[in-house]
Amino acid sequence: MSLEDSYVIYLHGFLSSPASRKARQTIDYFQDRGMADRLLVPELTGGPAESVARVQSMVDALGGSTIGLIGSSLGGFYATCLAERNGLRAVVVNPAVQPCLRWREYLGAHKNYYADTIHRVTEEHVRELEELDISRLQEPSNYLLLARTGDEVLDYRLAEGLYQLGTCIIQEGGNHSFENYADFLPIIVNFLTIKN
Repeated sequence: MSLEDSYVIYLHGFLSSPASRKARQTIDYFQDRGMADRLLVPELTGGPAESVARVQSMVDALGGSTIGLIGSSLGGFYATCLAERNGLRAVVVNPAVQPCLRWREYLGAHKNYYADTIHRVTEEHVRELEELDISRLQEPSNYLLLARTGDEVLDYRLAEGLYQLGTCIIQEGGNHSFENYADFLPIIVNFLTIKN
C-alpha cells in the first residue's frame, strides 16, 4: 500500500497526547508499512481555537496533497471542524459532538494523562467551542464514524445523529477508548486515501 501524495493527520483527545494508545497504534501501523513520513501526529496542548489553528497551518503547508484526518474524542470534534473548512475526509472515533454544552463541567486545572503537565480550561475555551461548533455537515460522505454504544464519557447517539448520512460503524458495548481501534486501521486508511 502506498499513500503517494496523501497525508494523514491524527488528532488526539482532551488531556491526551501523541503517546496515547490509539496514536501509537496509528504510528506503528504507518511505520510497519513504510509510510511513517505520511503521518502527522501533533501535540494539541492549547485551547480549542489554538489547536484548530495549529492543525490548519499544517493543512495549509501540505497544500496540493490529499489530506485525511483521524480524530478521537475532542480530536474528532477538531477533525470535523477542519474537514468542514477544507473539504477533507475525516474518520472520527467516539467523537465529541457539541462539546460546548458540557465544557463548563471541566473548568479549572487538569493533569495530562501522558505527561506531567497541567491544562487549564477557561470560559474563553467554552466560547471558542461555541464558535467552532458544527450542527450540520456540508458533505456527510466525507466522514466515517466509529463509535461504541458503551462509551462512558460521551453519548454515542449525538455522534450518530450528526454523522448519520455519512458512513457509520457503531458497535455494541465497549468504552470511550474504542479498544479494538487497531483492527480498523486498514479501513480507516483506505477511506481517507480515496480521491474525491
